[in-house]
Amino acid sequence: MNATLKKLKNISSENCITIIMNTHRTKPGYLHDELTLKNLIKEAENRLVEDLPKPEATHLVEQLKTLAAQIDYDQNLDSLVLFVNEDIAEFTRLPVQVTDRVVIDTTFSTRDLIRAMHKASNYYVLVLSQEKVRLIEAFNDKVVKEIKSPFPIENTQFTTRNTAEASIASRQTHLKAEFFNQVDKAVNAIRKQNPLPVLICTVEENFSEYLKVADEKNSIFNVFLNKNRVFEKDHAIVSEAWEIVADYNRERNIQRKTELLKAVSENTFLSDTFEIWNAIKEGRVETLFVENELYQPAIVSEDGISFVSDYQRNDSNVIDDIYDEMMEMNMDFGGDVVFLPQGELAKFNGFGAITRY
Repeated sequence: MNATLKKLKNISSENCITIIMNTHRTKPGYLHDELTLKNLIKEAENRLVEDLPKPEATHLVEQLKTLAAQIDYDQNLDSLVLFVNEDIAEFTRLPVQVTDRVVIDTTFSTRDLIRAMHKASNYYVLVLSQEKVRLIEAFNDKVVKEIKSPFPIENTQFTTRNTAEASIASRQTHLKAEFFNQVDKAVNAIRKQNPLPVLICTVEENFSEYLKVADEKNSIFNVFLNKNRVFEKDHAIVSEAWEIVADYNRERNIQRKTELLKAVSENTFLSDTFEIWNAIKEGRVETLFVENELYQPAIVSEDGISFVSDYQRNDSNVIDDIYDEMMEMNMDFGGDVVFLPQGELAKFNGFGAITRY
C-alpha cells in the first residue's frame, strides 16, 4: 500500500482518473460490485468525451475497461480504487469504507489510500501461555504467516515437577519470568528483521508478568486479548485480535484531537482553508485533521480558495478535492494527517491544522 502511494505521488498528467467505490467481501454483495464499477466507468467516459478529443478519450476509456476486466470480485475487501492515465492502469483493494466517486484531475486522488494506511495494521500476535508460545504475523483481520522458527517455543526448561518446590509461589514466579524472558528475546530477534508492534493473547496474570521482563515495552500494545488460545487456529485468533487492534487505532486517532484543542490555546492552530494552503506551501504545517467524508472541489487563486459545486468539477482549473490535494502537499513536507469520524470536527467545519511554529 505504501509503495503504491509513493509511486502515484510522483505521477502527474492532464488526465489522471481515479475511480473509488465501496465493495463487498462476501456473497451476494460482491456479485453487484461489477455493475457498480461499470456505472462509474460510464460516468468517467461521459466526462472524458465531453472534455477531450475523441481518440484520447477512447484510449482512456479502453484502459479503464481493460483494467476492470482483470478484477476478481470475490477477492474484494471493503473498497476498490482504480488509477488510470495515459501510461498507468492499476487497481488496489482497501480495508476502509469510501464514498463512491470519479475523480479526474492532474494527479491521482490518494486520500483513501492514505486513510487506509492509517487504519490498516500490520502486527504480531504473541499467543502466550506458561507451557507454549506462538507468534503470528497479521495484517488487519488476516493471517500473513505464523512464525515457524524459533517458534513455537515450548517450556521444557523452566518448569518443575517437584511438588514441594512447585508449592512455593515465589519459585513458580521466578521460573515463569525466566521462560517469558527467553520468549521476549526471541520476539525481539524477529522484530529486528520486521519491527512490527506486538499484541499479546493470554490471560491477565501472564500479560502483567510478561511486561515485567519485556525489553521493548513500547513495542507492545497496552491492551491484550484476554484468553488462553494457544491451541486454536491462527485465523480464529487473528480475527479476535483485529477487533482489539482496530478499536485501539480508532481511539488513538480520536485522542489525537486533543492535540488540536491544545494548539488552539497555543495559537498554533489554523482553520481557514486558504491559510492552511499557504502554510503547507511554506512547510509550516505539522498535522492536518480532516473528517472522513469531507470532500470539496475548489479553485485556487492568488486571492484565495473558492469552493465550487459538484456540477463544476469538470470546469477548467477546478481541483477535484482540495483536501486530498493539501494532504498530498503536506506529506511532501514531512507532515502527517489524522482522519476522524464525521462530526468530530464540526466546530472547525471538518478541517484544521497544527503548525510547527
